[in-house]
Amino acid sequence: MNKSMKMISLVLLIGALLVAVILTFIALGFTSPIPWILAAVLIGIPFYISRREQQHFAVWKDEYSVGIKSLDDDHRKLLCLINKLQTAVHYQTGEIFEKEALDELVAYTKYHFDREEKMLEEAGYPDLDDHKKTHKAMIAEVEGFVEAYNQKGHEALKEVAAYLKNWLIGHINGTDKEYSALLTEKGMS
Repeated sequence: MNKSMKMISLVLLIGALLVAVILTFIALGFTSPIPWILAAVLIGIPFYISRREQQHFAVWKDEYSVGIKSLDDDHRKLLCLINKLQTAVHYQTGEIFEKEALDELVAYTKYHFDREEKMLEEAGYPDLDDHKKTHKAMIAEVEGFVEAYNQKGHEALKEVAAYLKNWLIGHINGTDKEYSALLTEKGMS
């Protein structure tokens, strides 16, 4: 079901529940539990939808910190950009917003990788070559998603947004955590 149909269905459901609440209060009175149950369901719908939608978005957690302020700030910014892309996926934002969100995310990812690699090189990180390979593989994957977006449009965004969210959090908690002690020891921030 596409987004428009989902929204129409939701509006119809809320409208029907609202009418049912009013009619059951009129027919059964305020002492009957049925209209109160319907009212609770009606009130609960926005909370349920909000909670369900939040599952798609990435939230910064202190456990993601690599202990280097500049890199943590980059990671926070990347999560925000991923969330901007998630917004494009889940709401009808239009092609201009989608393209801007995707381009901004790709550009900032490349900027961040470059900055991180320079810091690692300066610190003498022993696994720098492997780390660079991981970054290059991720960029190649993302460029493939960009190409898919250019061909398919909006349909391709869901896959790229989910991939980037999972990849970034996994990368931060995995390989990025491996260098934090070295950079901290070298006094980098």
